[in-house]
Amino acid sequence: MSKNYRILDLIRRNRSPLENHLIDGLVDGRVSRRDFVRHGSLLGLSLPLLGGITTAAGFGGMPSPARAQGAPGATIRVACNAPSAAIDPITIADSGGVLLLPQVGEYLCVDGPDLMLKPALAESWKPNTDGTLWTFKLRKGVKFHSGGEMKADDVVATFNRLADPAGSSNALAIFKGVLQKGAIKKVDDYTVEFYLDAPNGNFPYMVSSDNYNAIILPASYKGDYEKSFDGTGPFKLDTYTAKVGASFVRNEDYWGPKALPDRTEFTFFDDIQPQILALQGGQVDIVNQLSGLTGIGLLNDPNVNIIGLKSTLNRQLHMRCDADPFKDPRVRRAIALTIDRDKVVAGLMKGRALLGNDSPFAPAYPSTDTSVPQRKQDIAQAKQLMEAAGAGKGFRVTLATLRPQEIPAYAQLIQNWVKEIGVELDLNILDEGAYYGDAVFGNSTWLDSVMGITGYGHRGVPNVFLTAPLKSDGAWNAAHFKNKDYDALANSYVAALDLEAQKAVAGNIQKLLLDETPIIFSYFADYLTGTAKGVAGVQPSAMGQLFLENASKA
Repeated sequence: MSKNYRILDLIRRNRSPLENHLIDGLVDGRVSRRDFVRHGSLLGLSLPLLGGITTAAGFGGMPSPARAQGAPGATIRVACNAPSAAIDPITIADSGGVLLLPQVGEYLCVDGPDLMLKPALAESWKPNTDGTLWTFKLRKGVKFHSGGEMKADDVVATFNRLADPAGSSNALAIFKGVLQKGAIKKVDDYTVEFYLDAPNGNFPYMVSSDNYNAIILPASYKGDYEKSFDGTGPFKLDTYTAKVGASFVRNEDYWGPKALPDRTEFTFFDDIQPQILALQGGQVDIVNQLSGLTGIGLLNDPNVNIIGLKSTLNRQLHMRCDADPFKDPRVRRAIALTIDRDKVVAGLMKGRALLGNDSPFAPAYPSTDTSVPQRKQDIAQAKQLMEAAGAGKGFRVTLATLRPQEIPAYAQLIQNWVKEIGVELDLNILDEGAYYGDAVFGNSTWLDSVMGITGYGHRGVPNVFLTAPLKSDGAWNAAHFKNKDYDALANSYVAALDLEAQKAVAGNIQKLLLDETPIIFSYFADYLTGTAKGVAGVQPSAMGQLFLENASKA
């Protein structure tokens, strides 16, 4: 298709300099169509406008979103992990609780499988010129299950709770250095402004489904969420029994198209294998999360469909930079060079993952600098680094980690590989509660261990991965990595509104982290959901959510 410069000029007249720079990048070929659409959605450009621009630029329009055509009235049955704590949107942090929230609650916007933001309770959003102020326009006519209309007061109260340092919000690590309590302002009943601590080019992801705690609650919310599961979503609470399960029914007063299923049922399990057996035996229709290893029996089962999403889900292998034997970055690089990443992806993950290059910049991120060389296994170089660091005779150290999914098997692979450079690993494999402890320095195996593997869920942008586990003051900095140059680069990336500027900073971060190697990122796992044959319209997210409003059964 040819470019229509007349239409492009007309579109440019009403756009900001930042938006026009993105349009120019598409027209000139510096930005791909995929990256343009994804970054344009971040800046708040509507899907029809994005389609108009891509058409005028010669790339074709946007596909129209299709409503699922399955039969209504089904009961959709889901097997999932049991929530490990009381269900409260402010504090929930485990996979079981995260899964239940979007059944009844909604976010300002939703991060889709393509990392593109789509409007939900917010109809539109836009930044000021430097990204320190983001303005969101809210959808009108949305009602909570409890009866009141969702308005700006509810949004302000929700984010004040999540950003309150005196509370117990699980989202504090996301909002640290970004958004403070009291910095969310009501303009009118349907307009909210977020005044940020510093420029932030990816902020809308932090108030989207990417921040699973951020479902909008009534301003009057005081706790006891399990009694009401109040929200604005397509389903309403039917029953909830801790350690057993939950059920929800269609919300007939929903603001959007009504959910197809009459009912959804969630059965809680303590382990993945009983979930797999329940799916194979016909007791459930969906297993929410599998891995290539744990779900191997389902990958070729003709009665099971596997929904695979490319994600940024990762297993971070940290090495404490302030403690022996990992004070010397040459030792940390040597450990990284022992890992056969191709074997991890092909063998451990059964091909359901992409290679990692020891930084948070996953292949899925548009800002990742793909010109940075991929680190590969090199035992000879690893031995040279160990000798140069005075550790040629090797050492013994304990690696602490978690039981879920493929993590213990990954730890065993590392245990075998590092033996080639004289390192003996003692594995300390713990339940989640014992590993995370109180999740504060001084009282957490996760944050205090000399070496450990921690599972991190998907994020639509790398901001949280760049800050919480890696900045000098990061709340999740288990590597105890303190580097002023890194901190400055991370701040520059977070502040960048422009995709090309983000890419430039990303390359410098990737190179610095390869040199320092406080954390090994050897793979980014696909997010896998299993459904019974005949079940359609199921939309998982790589964050662990499950959107079932379009689900049906043959």
